Amino acid sequence: MGVFKDADQLYELLGGLFDELTSDENIAEKFAKSALIIHFNYTDPDAEIWLDASQQDPENLVVITGPAEGITAEVEMSMKADIAHQFWLGNVNLMVALTRKQIVAKGPIPKIMKLLPVLKPAYVVYRQMLEDKGLGDMITEK
Repeated sequence: MGVFKDADQLYELLGGLFDELTSDENIAEKFAKSALIIHFNYTDPDAEIWLDASQQDPENLVVITGPAEGITAEVEMSMKADIAHQFWLGNVNLMVALTRKQIVAKGPIPKIMKLLPVLKPAYVVYRQMLEDKGLGDMITEK
């Protein structure tokens, strides 16, 4: 069994993280400029999360947990949910994970890579969110 007990817990934690990040003024502004629609496909458990910055408006970023109708992603990121969890803890290097096929990306990789420095605060936010929810046992180190 993976780190998430089910898709609902994944949506609560990773969806909650994305909600938190899109409400951060600095992150929201930079993500909005990307104009990307990113679709995260997870396995173990099966789940999906969409991030939509197509309006290029930091006040109008959309996070969708679950299937989304009528949206076409510019970037598709597929991975086991455990890899996503480890990434947001700061334990997985994106380039290494892409090379090892732990994460499979389709779309403009350079655009994704440009967002990485903006996401550095997310590692702290995710760890704190887990602690706040009494899930500190889910926090692991590299």
